[in-house]
Amino acid sequence: MSAVISRSTGPAAKPLGSYRPFWAKRHGTAPFLPMSRAEMEALGWDSCDIVIVTGDAYVDHPSFGMAVIGRVLEAQGFRVGIIAQPDWQSAEPFKALGRPNLFFGVAAGNMDSMINRYTADRKIRSDDAYTPGGAGGRRPDRATLVYTQRCKEAWSEVPVIIGGIEASLRRIAHYDYWQDKVRRSILVDSKADLLVYGNAERAIVEIAHRLAARKPVESLTDIRGTAYCVRSAPDGWFEIDSTEVDRPGRIDDHINPYQTTAEAAAAQGQSCAKEGGDGGAVSAVATVAMPVSPRSGALRLPPRERSVVRLPSYEQVRSDPVLYAHANRVLHLETNPGNARALVQAHGERDVWITPPPIPLTTAEMDQVFDLPYARSPHPGYADAAGSHDGETKIPAWEMIRFSVNIMRGCFGGCTFCSITEHEGRIIQSRSEDSIVREIEEIRDKVRGFTGIVSDLGGPTANMWRLGCKSRQIEAACRKPSCVYPGICDNLNTDQAPLVKLYRRARALRGVKKILIGSGLRYDIAVRSPEYVQELVTHHVGGYLKIAPEHTESGPLSKMMKPGIGSYDRFKQMFEKYSAEAGKKQYLIPYFIAAHPGTSDEDMMNLAIWLKRNGFKADQVQTFYPSPMATATAMYHTDLNPLKGISRDPRRAERVDVVRGERRRRLHKAFLRWHDPANWPLLRDALKAMGRADLIGNGKHQLIPTYQPAGDTGYQSARRKNSTAAGARVSPVTQGREAPRAGRLLTQHTGLPPRAGTGAPLRKRKA
Repeated sequence: MSAVISRSTGPAAKPLGSYRPFWAKRHGTAPFLPMSRAEMEALGWDSCDIVIVTGDAYVDHPSFGMAVIGRVLEAQGFRVGIIAQPDWQSAEPFKALGRPNLFFGVAAGNMDSMINRYTADRKIRSDDAYTPGGAGGRRPDRATLVYTQRCKEAWSEVPVIIGGIEASLRRIAHYDYWQDKVRRSILVDSKADLLVYGNAERAIVEIAHRLAARKPVESLTDIRGTAYCVRSAPDGWFEIDSTEVDRPGRIDDHINPYQTTAEAAAAQGQSCAKEGGDGGAVSAVATVAMPVSPRSGALRLPPRERSVVRLPSYEQVRSDPVLYAHANRVLHLETNPGNARALVQAHGERDVWITPPPIPLTTAEMDQVFDLPYARSPHPGYADAAGSHDGETKIPAWEMIRFSVNIMRGCFGGCTFCSITEHEGRIIQSRSEDSIVREIEEIRDKVRGFTGIVSDLGGPTANMWRLGCKSRQIEAACRKPSCVYPGICDNLNTDQAPLVKLYRRARALRGVKKILIGSGLRYDIAVRSPEYVQELVTHHVGGYLKIAPEHTESGPLSKMMKPGIGSYDRFKQMFEKYSAEAGKKQYLIPYFIAAHPGTSDEDMMNLAIWLKRNGFKADQVQTFYPSPMATATAMYHTDLNPLKGISRDPRRAERVDVVRGERRRRLHKAFLRWHDPANWPLLRDALKAMGRADLIGNGKHQLIPTYQPAGDTGYQSARRKNSTAAGARVSPVTQGREAPRAGRLLTQHTGLPPRAGTGAPLRKRKA
């Protein structure tokens, strides 16, 4: 009998290494997963068991989702092929590797395909960091839908499993910014057989072994981290009705609260398999009312492992913003793997059934995933492609991460505009120190061009490695969306000593000259550990360190779930103190965001005043980008704040000031670039309308001058020559803001954390 991993007091998970390998393991390990029939034949394969279709170029590196999934499945004994960035105009390119024996795995790429292709102003980007040479146009809009359709055309009988961040964040009915409407679950639109969301390793391995055992794909209904369509509810479940607000509903008739579950079932012509105060298995969903305590009258919830929460249907949330916000709130309350219940949402005559989130990987399993035999380079087939150099392909995303090391995944910050927590979860999954050191040594010994500089040792954040709840029991029961908002939870372990030890060991390695920290720093945690800040500032900052206060005003910060600017000020003092002690001139690069829900014009004006007072000028402007399923996106679509609860009573529901319309969005961006003469005409008009004409003038404490420079016609001309909306890249770390080209660009299908570098950098103004 294989061992079973139980994280905290939550449900158990089967270890990744406990499966019996598939028979094809005898073929051994491929230097690269094959992308052609010739490569398959060279490996001695007559067919692929699994074919992965992806919108990204194939880079065999653990920061690329398709490589991780492919190598994990290969380690289980399966023959895995890759079809990367296929021509989607016909089904023929999807037949390149032949008919897969088990299934197609489809993902849009490391980014949502719409965010990858369009700016926050819905303009088409000219480049794609995941394509050889950075060329744009190599993937379709809504790539998951298109690729799935082509796979079904190629071989209609082969199951298609969709995954990645595009599928993960669109697993329920969701607001689509590009069409400005609520779309159906991507599972319904794509007609895929199964959807895998979040950290995918556990689910995809279980799916592969079951399909290899000739189980029909329709039977795969009990795997965590998946979604599937059903026409009728499965037997043995308690259904909790959450299709309306302002009432604790349930789908069955009201019954005597003192009845036992057996009596309640009998009254409806059904029977219970088990009777008891804690509930038991029943023969159908609609037979059981939620028991009520005879003393307090409070509802006693049925067993979580057999409970499903019914969300408002697609048809309801499409037409009712209140129910959309309510569904978003319920979804985010059911994201802790230790206590989450299954969710179900009707789409017409079918239900989309979403199982609870996957159990996080243990440290040993994380090591197992990262220690797989990655080639750590782009597929050699790209060597002759445009953009190649020195025999290697120039893929911008690869260039950014080739000398960096991913040490963890997940984030417990819960920022409302960010996709990390929604996709990877808030429980930190950390690699061991030994595994991290092995990867640094492998980069040193195997990766071409290594000069001794490790560009990053981080993940979604720089300093959450090995942090987490002090109590496994509390962790399993907690339903808070963030461990650090409105303040750092007393139960959160914030000890940075292990990270300091890792830094010291890593930089002492032979051949390593310097280790930089390129991931975004969670400074409200860092200030609790002066030793960590000193270590970081003294040894791991290459002149600049980026952090993300996002704003200075409490209104927008409360909608972002970010700490107040006071935390930034405390960190800044420590940073400057330790930089001076080290004899170094180093600078903080703070990132701010414009047009986030909850941001008033006055908030942006106050931020601009703060920027000028502190001597900062924004080189590029970042703008809020409503990514699917994010809480901030629900605010944008509904004008309501799901964080405060949803009600139809306007006295109980909190309204949110949402920045819509081109002129107001331009104004908020202009306040971030207060120093740009092109923005002064717009700012002058706005300040006069706001009654703040006192900020117009040439004085030290005034924001913009009275007169326009000769020859400058204002905002529109500058917009043509320096359009940050068209030129900026999006950081898929957050997928909720517009970010600069220089930012790192990776986020993972499998939950492997992206590199940070999100937001618009600021440069210190010359005196």
